Amino acid sequence: VQLQASGGGLVQAGDSLRLSCATSGLTFNHVTLGWFRQAPGKEREFVAAIRWSGGSTYYSDSVKGRFTISRDKAKNMVYLQMNSLKPEDTAVYYCAAGIGLIVSSVRDRDQYDYWGQGTLVTVSS
Repeated sequence: VQLQASGGGLVQAGDSLRLSCATSGLTFNHVTLGWFRQAPGKEREFVAAIRWSGGSTYYSDSVKGRFTISRDKAKNMVYLQMNSLKPEDTAVYYCAAGIGLIVSSVRDRDQYDYWGQGTLVTVSS
């Protein structure tokens, strides 16, 4: 399994950015793809997740209404559309894949089985 995140960059507050995660080798049933982020000096935190098969989505309260997670099954891609970015969104963003996660586990980083490298998002004020 490989996950490759991309799309980070330097933007101003209020701008938008779209992150992409290219996946390969995810031949399992019941896969959940998630985005997490880690700011300097802070723990890695949940941002959003999507069920690969059914498309159900989950968001953290801090990004709900501003970020949208989606997937393109034909291209094996997962996206994170980030709108109305704030300086506090600055972090390294990671995509991850979890197998067989129940609803109560999709926000728990320890339940994810595979991780990609991060992509840095910097939001200036």
